[in-house]
Amino acid sequence: MTDLAPSVGDIGPVQRSFEQAWHAPAGIYSSPEHFKEEQEKIFLSEWLMVGREEELLNPGDYKAIRIFNEPVLLTRDKDGVLGAFANVCRHRGVEVAFGTGNAKLFTCPYHGWTYRLDGTLLGAPTASRNAGFDRGNCRLPTIPLGIWGGNIFVNFAKSPPPFEEFAASLEKRFGHLHLDRCRIGAKEFIPQGCNWKFSVENLLDFYHVQVLHLDTLGKHFEINPDNIVSASGWIEAKHKGLPLTPDGKSRFPRLPWMEGYEEDYAMSCRIPPNMHLFERIDQVLIITIWPISVDKSELTAYLLFPEEVTKLPNFHEDVKAHIKYVHDIATEDNEAVESLQAATLSKNHCAGPMVPLEKSIYDVMNDYLRRMNLADA
Repeated sequence: MTDLAPSVGDIGPVQRSFEQAWHAPAGIYSSPEHFKEEQEKIFLSEWLMVGREEELLNPGDYKAIRIFNEPVLLTRDKDGVLGAFANVCRHRGVEVAFGTGNAKLFTCPYHGWTYRLDGTLLGAPTASRNAGFDRGNCRLPTIPLGIWGGNIFVNFAKSPPPFEEFAASLEKRFGHLHLDRCRIGAKEFIPQGCNWKFSVENLLDFYHVQVLHLDTLGKHFEINPDNIVSASGWIEAKHKGLPLTPDGKSRFPRLPWMEGYEEDYAMSCRIPPNMHLFERIDQVLIITIWPISVDKSELTAYLLFPEEVTKLPNFHEDVKAHIKYVHDIATEDNEAVESLQAATLSKNHCAGPMVPLEKSIYDVMNDYLRRMNLADA
């Protein structure tokens, strides 16, 4: 196993009691060796949300994505069953599909090998002339897939933890949101010039909200540190926050299952390793964070509303206020997190002390160190 300690720096101060803890050293966010190791230990070992069921609504719908070096093909077959496969032709490895769309078959653009929607091989021109080739057992490798609340998850581990246990944790914490009854009102991609862990921490950093976002999110924000609950990297933080629009007024009805909640009810949650969920009285915002390189990430934001709301006559026009607000907040965040990343290369970099409103960062970082086998026993 690679010894990562020299490349990440002194993590002892991170592991002190919260009242005495300090932030993580620069190497945690800037070491290429560390970045490579966490791909295997975290992203290719844990359940990752990769989309919503309604993105693959009809038989033949597909979505091709890449997670690090792993091309993935999500499909809905002719019987309506969702599947996840390694998007690598069994001849030379070329991807058999790109982007999104609808297809009856997948054909490798290099040599014409053809696959059905369930990943099984249909045709391999002249390959039967090779006596050692077993056409009947040739197929795109299956990737474990699970669905909860309309969200699609995959796992690359050879023996992944049972999805039922993961889904049970999701249901216990977030079942009241009825995400299976929601649909995508908008989907946005937000690039960030920083290590993915800075992106995670920024979404949990309640200390900066009334500073960096003073004229936007901070105007309607209030939190008590005692309302930040964590367990094994999962964070649930109840706080005050109005609907995600510039004026704090929703353009839509409240969620039917949120009757009885105050208008300024809000909760910010983290689902390891890279999924975040933000509750408001009128919608749910899901953000997934994807590492691109040691110093670049991309956020995927799903703005979810009840299905009946997305069918309102003026929905697509009215939702623009919500989309703009998400972009406004991201623009404010981007300058800060990119500066955080640049600072990790400075000889004057200093990892400072934790403060009460950074309890969630403390808990997530210490859970991360345990997952990376860096924590003290």
